[in-house]
Amino acid sequence: MKNSLIVFLKELKDTLRDRRTIIFMVAIPLLVFPVLISIASGMIISQAKKAEAKTLEIALINHGNAQEFRQQLLRNEKVTLREDIDENQAKTLIRHDELDALIVFDKDFDQKVEDLSQGKVGLLMKMTEDTEIEKKRLLKLLTDFEETLRLRRFQEMDLDESIIKTIKISEQNLATAKEQLAEAVGGFLPYMFIIFCFMGAMYPAIDLAAGEKERGTLETLLTSPVDRFQILVGKLGVVMLAGIISALVAMLGLYLGIRRMSDIPAELLDTVMSILEVNTILILISLLVPLTIFFAALLLSLSIFARSYKEAQSILSPLMFVVIIPAFMGLLPGINLTMGTALIPILNVSLATKAIIAETITAPLLAAVYLSLIILAVVGIYVCSKIYGRESAIFR
Repeated sequence: MKNSLIVFLKELKDTLRDRRTIIFMVAIPLLVFPVLISIASGMIISQAKKAEAKTLEIALINHGNAQEFRQQLLRNEKVTLREDIDENQAKTLIRHDELDALIVFDKDFDQKVEDLSQGKVGLLMKMTEDTEIEKKRLLKLLTDFEETLRLRRFQEMDLDESIIKTIKISEQNLATAKEQLAEAVGGFLPYMFIIFCFMGAMYPAIDLAAGEKERGTLETLLTSPVDRFQILVGKLGVVMLAGIISALVAMLGLYLGIRRMSDIPAELLDTVMSILEVNTILILISLLVPLTIFFAALLLSLSIFARSYKEAQSILSPLMFVVIIPAFMGLLPGINLTMGTALIPILNVSLATKAIIAETITAPLLAAVYLSLIILAVVGIYVCSKIYGRESAIFR
């Protein structure tokens, strides 16, 4: 153990001297979340304000009907009314983004309303995510007009509007704030942490295997009076530590990014901060430790085959997709933590983290996740030790 610690400290010192490792282990994880959150929140707020302030250019074809609605549009300062084009022209202009919407009233709209029937109105526009706010503004104009007509109809009939409302539905969401937040971002957070954990471990693994081989220092280390397995344990410890530090720094970046958001509601901020409590972070780290040990063993095993640092990068970079795919599956709706998914590496960490955030995790499922991860780590160390014991692999 003493020899492993000496190797560990030696390799840690070499790792901390490597600028690329520091960048991927600390700088990128620390900056990614604050930058992403700042850019995303800024763009969302800016787009929302722009959409709310935008003057909508609306074409109206009413065939002489709904004059009250027409007057409402004319009085609205944020609406430019076009009545000089037909329906086909309006559709062409909408497709070319030269017109926001077309509102078409049926020719017998007023007559149907007067006969206590439904008057038909058509709303034509490009209904995309970018125009969602404009759509809501237009629908509000129409629903306000509908409310005016309905109230007038009931007044003329001397009836109370409540007679058409036979039931009153009272909705109560029993999902806690943490459960709702876990559903929204619970899969995204472990996805990011797993990626940073892998990236943080990858570059030290390359440097401590292929890098040492390229510099010619690996032979010197192997000739020292230290067992080869103890050397491997020291290297694994440094690589694992680098991965865990990257994940922790990513959590710190997330915390700093959220704290910088000025428009986040206080209640939501409290909920988000509760996710970053010490207990939650410790459980998440305890899940990442065996997974990172497996990452370290896998990365060192493959890196030692490479003849140079560059070759090791080309070998290990495609592994990112192997990590991303199961982590991404945790983002998909309908995929929950079960005894089956608890045994799938990487996916189990993603789903377990989501359940931990929502506080819905059960002891048997958590135990199954830990067991599968520990077995994975042990297998990884065993395979890695076998590879490091082969001269043909080390001196390839």
